Amino acid sequence: MTTTNGGSAQGGPAPGAGQEQPQLTVVAQYIKDFSFENPNAPQSLNVRQEQPQIGIQINVAATPLSETDIEVVIKLDGKAETSSTLLFRFELEFAGVFRIRNVPQESLNPIVMIECPRLLFPFAREVIATTVRNGGFPPLLLDPVDFVSLYRQKMAQAQPMPATGS
Repeated sequence: MTTTNGGSAQGGPAPGAGQEQPQLTVVAQYIKDFSFENPNAPQSLNVRQEQPQIGIQINVAATPLSETDIEVVIKLDGKAETSSTLLFRFELEFAGVFRIRNVPQESLNPIVMIECPRLLFPFAREVIATTVRNGGFPPLLLDPVDFVSLYRQKMAQAQPMPATGS
């Protein structure tokens, strides 16, 4: 008896035989670029009554490496500050190489810009939390990101504005 990813090969062809199943594989993931600054230490480490303001910017970019492989990079820029002091700042480019096979062309862009960053984000989040903690602050636990909304915003920005006639 032989087995395949779809189960037993006995009993005739599997449903959808003749069609290759879509595949998304993480080939590698890594920190591409990372910077953490704590420019006002040790004063910035003093206990404060004022809650810091935290700002985060997230961008996603993709670069084809071959016919099936794509590098996807999540760029996270963030800072924490009070009204008078920058506490810390970070820039992280966390990347992954994904192998994508048997995906229709119209589905490729959403997979690359939504599913791939969704797979990378928990690892990038952990890098930031650990580094902020190692910088002397409580860990910064980033909220989950809605990559579908980010993708829709990017697509809306790419659309030309309709002309208004008088």
